[in-house]
Amino acid sequence: MNLAHPDVDAKAFEHYPVDALMTITNRPRAVFTHGRGSWLWDSQGRAYLDLVQGWAVNTLGHAPAVIADALTAQAGRLIQAGPGFYNDRAIALAQRLAALSGLERVFVASSGAEANEGAIKLARKFGQVHRGGAHEIITFANAFHGRTLATMSASGKPGFDRLFAPQVPGFPKALLNDIASVKALIGPATVAVMLEPIQGEAGVIEATPAFLQELRALCDEAGLLLMLDEVQTGIARTGDLWGFRAAGIQPDVMTLGKGLGGGVPIGALLARETVSCFAPGDQGGTYNGNALVCAAALAVLDVVDTPAFLPSVRERSAQLRQGLDAIARRIGSPPARGRGLLLALDLPEPDQATRLAERLREHADAERPGLLINPVRAQTLRFVPALNVSADEIEQALAMLQAALR
Repeated sequence: MNLAHPDVDAKAFEHYPVDALMTITNRPRAVFTHGRGSWLWDSQGRAYLDLVQGWAVNTLGHAPAVIADALTAQAGRLIQAGPGFYNDRAIALAQRLAALSGLERVFVASSGAEANEGAIKLARKFGQVHRGGAHEIITFANAFHGRTLATMSASGKPGFDRLFAPQVPGFPKALLNDIASVKALIGPATVAVMLEPIQGEAGVIEATPAFLQELRALCDEAGLLLMLDEVQTGIARTGDLWGFRAAGIQPDVMTLGKGLGGGVPIGALLARETVSCFAPGDQGGTYNGNALVCAAALAVLDVVDTPAFLPSVRERSAQLRQGLDAIARRIGSPPARGRGLLLALDLPEPDQATRLAERLREHADAERPGLLINPVRAQTLRFVPALNVSADEIEQALAMLQAALR
């Protein structure tokens, strides 16, 4: 295999000083400079097969021509008119998302966390207008909804409650797939239930279809909003356009991010008409509805919303799952879990996932590619490749993983 990037002379790159970047995480030493499809190249010219894809962001892989072309064309027309004016790309994106989701109103944000923050505000405003000031939103242990103060408080990720204490109040925590734990938290102050169809950061833990159906019925009975955080599961990641489709339900509110922009920062808050009670001045943001990023999101939807795309995602999912299950049987682990191209594999030893991911990444040299996978937990690997990853690339990744485990 030719590991050289077709557009790059690796010898042209020199050392990149990183001191000016604020330390927010422990990053490996590699500095990535180019990508194409399922592949990344660093400043030393080393190649990596990428099954992380910006943490489930790059729906169509690295540097897809369709997004590059959309950005180039839009940059020559209009980048930013401002949130106080209409622009044609934001209108087109809102209409497209409404038609695909069945949720009539769309607020275009700049990230998934911002979309979730908007959902929290919308629920509280709904409570003020329609439920006598009810404001509590039932969320779930081990959930992840973002890194703003409110979305961290809504999250159930261990340690988030202490990191920037005190938390924003109003987010009692239930247990996923335990409807009794939800019922026990409902009171006069409750206005909504918010959850991910699959808890990605928790290690790919799925809300069962039966549980989502029970939640829908419970919310209808109690007059509560059912809000689904589809920041990671939306835009075909699960093999359906939306993660909730597998349960045959419809939410009142849905949030999107990550895969919507295919690598460009964008989020969206979608809601039923009867829930959309924001008044002018209640919600906003400088870059909300930015024409440039909306053009990129439309380009992603043009690809994803084609007859062959979802069947292809399901085929690659079945292939990856079959390979992971074979590995699991060999090492004595349970089968892979998740849906679509959001899968996880538990390993038998503590910290094994962290060590294995490092080993596979550091494997890269001038002759051999590295493999990028996400140790979402110390003992759990998460796989979120590009949705258009090839069968050969899946086989190559599985072979590299098997070899490293031996």
